[in-house]
Amino acid sequence: MRQYLHINLRSREVKPEEFAGEKLARAGRFFIANSLLEMGVAKVDPLGPDNPLIFSAGPFAGSNFSNANRTSVGCKSPLTGGVKEANAGGSFGLALGQMNLAGFTLYDQCSDWSVMHIGQDGKISWSSAEPYMGKGNFECAELLHEQFGSKVSLAICGPVGEYGGLLAGIAMSDTDKRPTRLSARGGVGAVMGSKKVKAVVVELSKMPTFHERKKLLKGIKEYGKKLKADEAITALKEYGTAMMADYTNYVGGLPVNNFGAGRQVEPDQGPLKMGGEFIREQNTTRGGETSHACMPGCMIECSNVYADADGNEISSPVEYETLGLMGTNCGISEPDELARLNWHANDLGIDTIETGAMMGVLMEAGLAKFGDIEFLNNVISQIREGSEIGKLWAQGTGAVGKHYKVDRVPVIKNQGISAYDPRVIEVTGISMMLTAQGADHTTGNVAKFECANTTVDELVDASMETQVLCATADSLGLCVFGRSVTNANIEMIVGLINDATGSNLDTSFFLELGKETLRLENVFNKEAGFSEEDDELPEFFYDQPLAPSNQVARFRASEVNKSAERWWENQVSETQA
Repeated sequence: MRQYLHINLRSREVKPEEFAGEKLARAGRFFIANSLLEMGVAKVDPLGPDNPLIFSAGPFAGSNFSNANRTSVGCKSPLTGGVKEANAGGSFGLALGQMNLAGFTLYDQCSDWSVMHIGQDGKISWSSAEPYMGKGNFECAELLHEQFGSKVSLAICGPVGEYGGLLAGIAMSDTDKRPTRLSARGGVGAVMGSKKVKAVVVELSKMPTFHERKKLLKGIKEYGKKLKADEAITALKEYGTAMMADYTNYVGGLPVNNFGAGRQVEPDQGPLKMGGEFIREQNTTRGGETSHACMPGCMIECSNVYADADGNEISSPVEYETLGLMGTNCGISEPDELARLNWHANDLGIDTIETGAMMGVLMEAGLAKFGDIEFLNNVISQIREGSEIGKLWAQGTGAVGKHYKVDRVPVIKNQGISAYDPRVIEVTGISMMLTAQGADHTTGNVAKFECANTTVDELVDASMETQVLCATADSLGLCVFGRSVTNANIEMIVGLINDATGSNLDTSFFLELGKETLRLENVFNKEAGFSEEDDELPEFFYDQPLAPSNQVARFRASEVNKSAERWWENQVSETQA
């Protein structure tokens, strides 16, 4: 049994609620969509007092389960206007579990900027945020640790979130106390800023009580053995997520120059410097860390600590989406330049996907040539300063595209798409069209699916199967990078949920949790006023062939949605059978 805290920021009233059994398992992304619907949030002002900000930890939070301590943050997105769940690694979910908390919801808005501290037994204290206002996240974290000590985990609203910039995420502590694990997408940091909560500080303690502790720990150990034996996990540990750039460049689906091309380096031109193989070799030579755990105890270690030529840390982590959107999409071909931009993005607590997509549109608009690192650094400086132009840029890719009247604006539901060009990597593109979350690849990424000569039904089937599995992972606090083991051992995972919570679930729970999450999210967006038009890819994907394959997008939203409807009908038929 754990407590869930309902916190009114204006009155400082805290109402605890007891969560037990299956309710502890229905966490994260499911809990967020279900709660937002129950509270009737679909039509509220996302930056107003009626938009709750939800922090939810999964059933394994607080344990040493390798990749099961992620934290989900949710609200109505001020960027898309729809449902939003953005999850992060780091130690914040671990800390919630160790405080015997399933999570908390922030209601209304503080009268003055505040820091919220959750101590032993969920007791909350408040202090003024004045010493931290306007400071970058690294300095802010250092000051917070001076005040609260080293045995805490932080969730920080950065300076861009303070002024309502929709690039803003919520930065959480990594295993080395860096505030660099972001619930990044959809403007959740701007919602935290609208509530005048500068930071949430949670104590770290020890593993909490679980229903069947010995059985759970035995199962966690067995899961770890499976991770160590899995080839996909080994590759992630060796090369990190950056290895995806080698693949997408090879197949011609890497975003280059505002999605103007699909390949930065031809196969016969030498290594892709922005790829995992080159970065691993260079980082090893320099003494950087080629594998790094973002969550305490994680055995996948797909993160890294990127070092300069003198062996000094530049940034952690440097990962694929950042390499693709802030890197090749902006014409950058040197990872050192990208890593330094990435440090600034981390210090500001902004989404590198949305920021990179936005900067690509600025270059498309003629404000600079692709690859102009001086210009890109100035963009970051203006956003940091909160100048008039910086605040415009901080509203994201869609707003910038409209302001400069740019034709090629890579957004779906007003959210910048991730680093997979949908003209070539079609299943991921269809997932970004179908998901209620906006153009979010983590809801259904199948980058290596063979798409040639496939029908829309085949692509949608692959998308929906993955979307369900990802929705389940996001609802259980599991990192999707463990899916090669998780999805092959569903019976084991459900058994561990029962051991952790005292529930009595059967294996059907795993997929049904994902399906129900997707249903709830679609209902929310429908209530928020979304229509089929919002699912469409931008027109340039249909009109402009992508070099070197010269492919264009094949399927419109109407075809994709009809196919998805057939998929849902089949699920109902199978359940009835």
